[in-house]
Amino acid sequence: MKKIFLTISILSLFVSCNDDFVDIKPEGVVVAEDFFKTEADAMKATNAIYSFLRSWENSGFPAQFVYGVTGDDVEKGSNPGDASFINAYDNFSFTTSDDGVNGYWTGQWQAVQRTNQVITNVPNIDMDTALKTRLVAEAKMLRAYFYFNLVRIYGGVPIFDGIQADYINKPRNTAAEVYAFIVKDLTEASAILPQTYPAGQEGRVTKGAALGLLSKVYLYMKDYQKAYDVSTQVKGMGYSLDPSFNHLFRPAGEFGTESVFEVNCGCSPEFGGSQYAEVQGVRNQYGWGFFTPTQALENAFEPGDIRKQFTILREGQTTPEGDLIKKGDPQAGNTWNYKTYVPSSLNNNACGYGSIQNIRILRFADILLINAEAANELGNTAVAITDINLVRNRAQLANTTATSQSTLRTAIWQERRVELAMENDRFPDLVRTGQAATFLGPLGFQTGKNELFPIPLRAITDSKGILTQNPGY
Repeated sequence: MKKIFLTISILSLFVSCNDDFVDIKPEGVVVAEDFFKTEADAMKATNAIYSFLRSWENSGFPAQFVYGVTGDDVEKGSNPGDASFINAYDNFSFTTSDDGVNGYWTGQWQAVQRTNQVITNVPNIDMDTALKTRLVAEAKMLRAYFYFNLVRIYGGVPIFDGIQADYINKPRNTAAEVYAFIVKDLTEASAILPQTYPAGQEGRVTKGAALGLLSKVYLYMKDYQKAYDVSTQVKGMGYSLDPSFNHLFRPAGEFGTESVFEVNCGCSPEFGGSQYAEVQGVRNQYGWGFFTPTQALENAFEPGDIRKQFTILREGQTTPEGDLIKKGDPQAGNTWNYKTYVPSSLNNNACGYGSIQNIRILRFADILLINAEAANELGNTAVAITDINLVRNRAQLANTTATSQSTLRTAIWQERRVELAMENDRFPDLVRTGQAATFLGPLGFQTGKNELFPIPLRAITDSKGILTQNPGY
């Protein structure tokens, strides 16, 4: 693996997706003085943040086994001998020196630095004032997203509000301080961002995306009143569930009525494509065959739930789009993530398989379930029941039979599991709701340790001990 540093220069900001964003200049590199002079520079720097959303670190291997395999709905996949190191995330035996632990950490800091470049430098450019203000708001919204990733996985981390000479010599802030920083960024961004953009700018973050993420942040903070208030506001912004769960995840469903925060992964000369779908595609037919559904996930769906057939793609089936699913590796498993499937007729061969497949970070279904959970914790079971039934009815299931706060809580958590399956929510959901030991204990999860990942040993060493380790590592 290439050596990765935590500082980034303007020259390395604009590498293509195919470079996987790892060619980062060493500490001490000075930002090019001839950059951040024009409106075009401001736009290019902001677009570099968006390009990271589809990068290897944020959607490929590190993210998938940090967020995915650690849950009980996803396992390594591929064949037994391929990338067997990923098994450490399934049984919680990863260490402080693990490449995935370090790779995800480093990638998120690269992204934070990109946002700080825009937030710091764009206000000084002589350009259209409204656009300048909006680009800074976009960067703040995205910085909040990256910090949300960091705090959920590593706990309290250093807060950097501005360009840094390095990212190693500052102590960790508390998790509460990081969450407050995230809330501030999202609140400020949501006051400025538009709800829609002109055609051709799909994927830029909106007011709804900032507020939607803010409601999820409040849920993690257990501030149920604010989670309820903000998610209720998002419910009134014109979003709706896609009537077809299959259509929702196909290219035709991109940026539809359910899309709140979605990464535009379209294959382009400037950014290439994304490997998000390729690493999960049917083994040696559409991709590498990693990060596949577990039997536990199979068992979690109720009879008649249409989400099961459009979450789990199976060997030998013919899809509604006419593709016969046929793996090319007899040692591989027989199921894959249907949500990342791109029909052969729609694949853009200019990039890798499935590079056109967008990444749905936040959907309206999630907003409804956030609203339901917050309402239920506040004692408003009627609203919670209405919310959960909207999600269940789209899946062609009957209304929930839960009526008490306790039974509704369990029903909402279960609905999150099957609705958001294989979308990298399961592990952090189990941790925040206190269910991790129950579901993950048999896999090796240790209470008091595995709620968080270790701070990478290299980061602690480079900081000369200023960064401290999480308990148990």
